[in-house]
Amino acid sequence: MIIKLSKSQSILEYVAIVLVVAAAMGATTFYLSRALTVRDRHLAQEMNEANR
Repeated sequence: MIIKLSKSQSILEYVAIVLVVAAAMGATTFYLSRALTVRDRHLAQEMNEANR
């Protein structure tokens, strides 16, 4: 019974690690997406000001 509890615990630990890594990757993707959008917007504004 103790061995089964240990296996269940290790499986839950792996699931928790996978969830944390997935959340971190999602947050990183969101952050990079927003950063690139803002950078693109700033470059477009600079080009519009240069064409005036």
